[in-house]
Amino acid sequence: MSKEKQILLLYAENYSQRTIAATLKVSRNTVASVIAAAKRAGLQASQIAGMEEKALTALLFPEKELEPVQVMPDYERIHRELLRQGVTLRLLWEEYSDACRETKKPPYMYSQFCKHYGDYVEKNKLTMHVQHKPGDKLMVDWAGTTLSIHDSVTGEESKCYLFVATLPFSMYSYAEACLTMKQEDWINAHVRAFSFFGGTARMLVSDNLKTGVVSHARHDDPVMNRSYQELADHYGTALLPTRVLAPKDKAAVEGTVGQLTSRIIAKLRDKRFFSLAELNRAISRELEVFNDRPFQKKEGSRASVYAEEELPFMKSLPPRPYEFATWKAVTVQLNYHVAVDGQYYSVPYAYARKKVDVRLTNNVVEAFYQGTRICSHRRLHGRAGQYDTNPDHMPENHRLYGEWNAERFKRWAETIGPSAKEVVDRLFASYRVEEQAYKGCLSLLKLADKYSAVRLENACKLALAHVPNPRYKNIRLILEAGQDVSKPSNKKVSDAANSNGYTHLRGAAYYAGGAGDES
Repeated sequence: MSKEKQILLLYAENYSQRTIAATLKVSRNTVASVIAAAKRAGLQASQIAGMEEKALTALLFPEKELEPVQVMPDYERIHRELLRQGVTLRLLWEEYSDACRETKKPPYMYSQFCKHYGDYVEKNKLTMHVQHKPGDKLMVDWAGTTLSIHDSVTGEESKCYLFVATLPFSMYSYAEACLTMKQEDWINAHVRAFSFFGGTARMLVSDNLKTGVVSHARHDDPVMNRSYQELADHYGTALLPTRVLAPKDKAAVEGTVGQLTSRIIAKLRDKRFFSLAELNRAISRELEVFNDRPFQKKEGSRASVYAEEELPFMKSLPPRPYEFATWKAVTVQLNYHVAVDGQYYSVPYAYARKKVDVRLTNNVVEAFYQGTRICSHRRLHGRAGQYDTNPDHMPENHRLYGEWNAERFKRWAETIGPSAKEVVDRLFASYRVEEQAYKGCLSLLKLADKYSAVRLENACKLALAHVPNPRYKNIRLILEAGQDVSKPSNKKVSDAANSNGYTHLRGAAYYAGGAGDES
């Protein structure tokens, strides 16, 4: 029953206007206006009970019939528009209001606009796409339950970990098994997930695991792992880690992990797999069934909703997939090379003794100084101690000798003297691989810049007299002690023990125990 009819019926029973307002929970002004309208229309109490509510309202307030009717929005179009990136109900209501004013018709207020939209969604059994939009987020996580593979020879069991990625709009999911939860497996699983989806989302939502997030303080921006940030930059997506201890921030993937645990992990629990590839093929088959399974409360499946509604909003993949990279901070050696995993790569000689960041992929080595790339090389594999030297990185005087090789060092030593040449020859003879001697030879010959070529030649001669295979350190200590400039003495050993005129240099026989045998 309408409020107007209730007011008039209570008034006919001699209730006061204050009592009527309190009973019906309306204002006293409303009660007074209805009673005044009934008196103007000459209505009797006996007439009110039998009148239709609509007719009663028209009789009491005929001016309302002349008011323009509010325009009902096109909620079918509004529901589609909400799927688009950045579109909100507030924005659509503002556009609807502007259109109503242009036609000089009254719009619904925002609260009524939202209520009618909710009624439309409920009536048509749709999902209100307010929290998640197509192509907006991709949520990733590790499943807590592990799988296993067995060695075909020993039967030894190894654990595998299930990586899961879910698009919360369509709930379309990807899963694969990895041998570890380390950074390389984490990054490569993302790369294969993007390939599976055929596109990337605007944001990538993950836990605060160390392979992705270095630190995430409560009131500061998160510090992302460098390789993980590179992955995001390569695919044009933004990293958005969840709040610490807030799993509801990625509830979609948490729920999917639970479902995949029963649909895949539990289903494969009694089967034995002898390789990671074999296990992942089985996971792929079960995943296809999982994504194609029809929804219980709405039409379609994860795969159909993704293909029809979400795929058009996904960002395109780059021309080439991301290649996993690690970073290392190293110091450029005096010979303007950096040592990485037992191999040596040249950088421009101006960066000698400076710290640089080295980026390593399976195929490429790049060096960066203060964020600027200064060189790149094809990565060396195989035996340790290989050198990759770009002639453009060498100083002008070094280029005169051509590429680094043993002949170059021997010619350089000849300019100093025969003893220096002999030391260099013995250095090369003591190594299995020629390149292993380069660093020692370079350090040795550079001593001439500090102590002069004459002193270096004398030190080499003195070292050869006492050490079978002198090294850089032996000769440097001789030069630092000044033994190469000491004058020889004709005194006997017994007298020399009481003299401070020169320093004794013990031979190899002393350290081998010869001195003890003589005594």
